[in-house]
Amino acid sequence: MGFLDSVFEFFDCDWPSHKKLKKKALQTVEIKVKMDCEGCERKVKKSVQGMKGVTQVEVNPKQSKLTVVGYVDPDKVLERVRHRTGKKVEFWPYVPYDVVPHPYAPGAYDKKAPPGYVRNVVADPQAGELARATSFEVKYTTAFSDENPNACVIM
Repeated sequence: MGFLDSVFEFFDCDWPSHKKLKKKALQTVEIKVKMDCEGCERKVKKSVQGMKGVTQVEVNPKQSKLTVVGYVDPDKVLERVRHRTGKKVEFWPYVPYDVVPHPYAPGAYDKKAPPGYVRNVVADPQAGELARATSFEVKYTTAFSDENPNACVIM
């Protein structure tokens, strides 16, 4: 063994089995997919069930939402659902109503959103400026509001 050890040190061989593999973190991927019937629901669920790393799959047809939990890459899950079902899919664009500072700003309110949800305009760079208004701007826009008891009485 002494001879082989000296040869390996001389050539400094790194075997592929010694490379460290990156482990993916446990993630929850939420996807918006339009589902009309129970057949669509089954098709969407089956599209990701056999995927490597998936631990849990939930389908909510009323909200058109697919939730995948596991050690997966979100982009690969999205592509797999798009490829296997042939449907238009996108990442879940909605957040709870309470998270957004201005839920009725242009671009935030969406008629297609489930009850209690609005579009996440804070993370969206194309959303209106009113959705990302600062406290200084909010102070002046609420000065003439009917809901503000200390509003200007000239109105």
